[in-house]
Amino acid sequence: MMFDPGARYFGLTLVTWGTGLLALVLVAIAHIALRWWIRRRARAEAAQPTSAADSPTLRYWISRGLSDGVPPLACLLWIQGLNFALTTFAAGLPNKEIGADILRALSLLHGIATVAALAWLLARVARTLESVLTSFASASRSTWDDVFAPFAGRALRLVLPLLAVILGVPALSFSDQAELVLQNAVSLLLIGVVAVLLLQFVGALSQFVIRRHRIDVDDNREARAIFTQVTVLKRIVGLIIVIFAIASMLMVFDSVRRFGTAIIASAGVAGIIVGFAAQKSIATLLAGFQIAMTQPIRIDDVVIVEGEWGRIEEITLTYVVVKIWDLRRLVLPITYFIERPFQNWTRTSADLLGTVFLYLDYNVPMNALRAELTRILNASPLWDKKVSVLQITDTKERTIEVRALVSAKDAGAAFDLRCEVREKLIEFLQRHHPHSLPRVRASLTPVEGAALLNSEAGAAAVHAAR
Repeated sequence: MMFDPGARYFGLTLVTWGTGLLALVLVAIAHIALRWWIRRRARAEAAQPTSAADSPTLRYWISRGLSDGVPPLACLLWIQGLNFALTTFAAGLPNKEIGADILRALSLLHGIATVAALAWLLARVARTLESVLTSFASASRSTWDDVFAPFAGRALRLVLPLLAVILGVPALSFSDQAELVLQNAVSLLLIGVVAVLLLQFVGALSQFVIRRHRIDVDDNREARAIFTQVTVLKRIVGLIIVIFAIASMLMVFDSVRRFGTAIIASAGVAGIIVGFAAQKSIATLLAGFQIAMTQPIRIDDVVIVEGEWGRIEEITLTYVVVKIWDLRRLVLPITYFIERPFQNWTRTSADLLGTVFLYLDYNVPMNALRAELTRILNASPLWDKKVSVLQITDTKERTIEVRALVSAKDAGAAFDLRCEVREKLIEFLQRHHPHSLPRVRASLTPVEGAALLNSEAGAAAVHAAR
């Protein structure tokens, strides 16, 4: 039997079948060779540094990048091989019209698959570059790269795949309507990615500033001021970025842009109503901006508002959360701190004076009481060693008012110090000078007074009262 290369099997000649299958075999061989070569390179390099002090070498990162790129590269090889084989089969069909339709469909699928594989490849490359930046940041002693290196890595993982889409989509052959839809989709994707990158950059910048000013230390007044400014400004800038991103997305579509222009041009009364409705919101935003700039309050400030003692826990664009001493939360509009008076105990410094009032008998020994106050304060870790005063501030018919004035580093320490001083001074007087404590003389009837005088205990009580 003579071999006939022109014979057709399933509508295709043996030459066509052989050419297509040979292309697939070559792709499989190239895939196997690529994996073998990458594995050989990977075995030549250490998988990871042996110690924390060592850092990966350039050859290590190249080897890792090639390893990460094997799946998308293999995908690209198979896409090209399958496209060549299927195109060969379609061109060899006896029905040329059907073959032409298949070729057009294959061309479109080939373009889409190639763009998708390139985006996948660039995403894997970006992942490797992100690991390089993270390793560099962890090995460096500076602080800025600990914040901006991860941001740069995340930006690469968004930008590189998007770059493949932006460059590859225009090369695809679509109908006019499909091409318009695809261009709008790419524009929306680009605007969204840019907005996300800007938000991440603002977050990284604010984190960098905050990390340089810690608020978990004793003297944190300046750090709290910067923390408040950065937090409020970050939210304002983030809101502006989101608004501009949404506006830019709407401007992509001509119909929406014209519709918006028509509404603005013809909404006279509606515009006035919206303006009045938005006046309060704009005033609130301006109040938040004013709070960030002038700083009448800061994060962790000790304040007295609505008769409650607490600390500023959160400042947003519209409200402020005050953490009250008993763990309740008082939520106030941010305009409250612009329009109404309040007490800020840590406006210029956190240290505070505390008072302890005692009502004692006229014969109390003041010098001994002053000495005891000094001893109590010297033994207390709550006292900041700045103020220690004991004075008689008022006199009444039966008692005198003694005020102890002490100082502490902050409001919490001042409260605890006042309680400690009050308790120990009373204990000292009870133990050493009980006659200095105030005594109550009850009004007795003549019969009760005679009965009390006739008893030995009653006589002793009357004598003590005198």
